[in-house]
Amino acid sequence: MSLTADKIFVNLPVKNLNQSVEFFSKIGFEFNPQFTDENATCMVISEHIFVMLLVEDYFKTFTKKVISDAGKSTEVILALSADSREKVDEIVNKALHAGGKESKDPIDHGFMYGWSFQDLDGHLWEVMYMDESAVN
Repeated sequence: MSLTADKIFVNLPVKNLNQSVEFFSKIGFEFNPQFTDENATCMVISEHIFVMLLVEDYFKTFTKKVISDAGKSTEVILALSADSREKVDEIVNKALHAGGKESKDPIDHGFMYGWSFQDLDGHLWEVMYMDESAVN
């Protein structure tokens, strides 16, 4: 039997919830007010993908481990697909203009194109486009 799930909720610790909401809003993400309070918010990536931005003190209530400092170390890279190379550039440029930092230079493999940024807390986000017709 294989495991299947129809939704994913990624949980990320943030230092300042209001600043994070402002940052991701400038990129174009929306939030579900039903799951938002002073401790957390639910950022909608798609119909089935969500990122829970949790204030660090609240995040700590879910784990006994030390929270990684994403500005100094990496535990995960969040990769998002885009519909085109232009959309990749648009999303990353919005992130950079909103206060994010470039993580890596754009990578162009012809059939696949990606570019990365760091959010306000140092979490790594990669946006990529792949021409699936070139892979078949």
